[in-house]
Amino acid sequence: MPRREIDPSKQPPGPTTADAPATAGPRAREIARLPEGCRLLWEPPRSPEYLRLRRISGLSPRTPEQATGALMASWAWAIVRDRDGDLAAMGRVIGDGTWYFHLADVATDPDHQRRGLGRAVVEDLIARIDAAAPPHPYITLLADPPGQSLYRSLGFVDSDPSLGMRLPR
Repeated sequence: MPRREIDPSKQPPGPTTADAPATAGPRAREIARLPEGCRLLWEPPRSPEYLRLRRISGLSPRTPEQATGALMASWAWAIVRDRDGDLAAMGRVIGDGTWYFHLADVATDPDHQRRGLGRAVVEDLIARIDAAAPPHPYITLLADPPGQSLYRSLGFVDSDPSLGMRLPR
């Protein structure tokens, strides 16, 4: 699949490593350090990698056609590659770039879990939202049980009295 060129005007300035952006201002967070040999990159994974990581991490399977939309139309991506260049973790943001941001497809390869990769991905995405958005962005996600403690540790709370809903298809 061809790589989409990222429009710099739609992305906050910052690094391609796990260091917090210096331009993020007072809302900046310190990004978790990655294990030696791992790299955090601001690019989507390749389609077969995306589909594989969704499957092996327990997310619902998707088709190559669905992967194309996710890979091409997201506001931001953060992926972690291990020392061999293999996809170890990923996450993306869907949103309008100013107020509404939804974290999706946060997943870590089971062979790399419990090493801080998922935390680094989510912290990086939040830092990029904070750097780009006006004050008080609305950041949401749907938290599957395995990730709930991570998300709570990063400050996410239940959206009571609201309830997340979906339209089954």
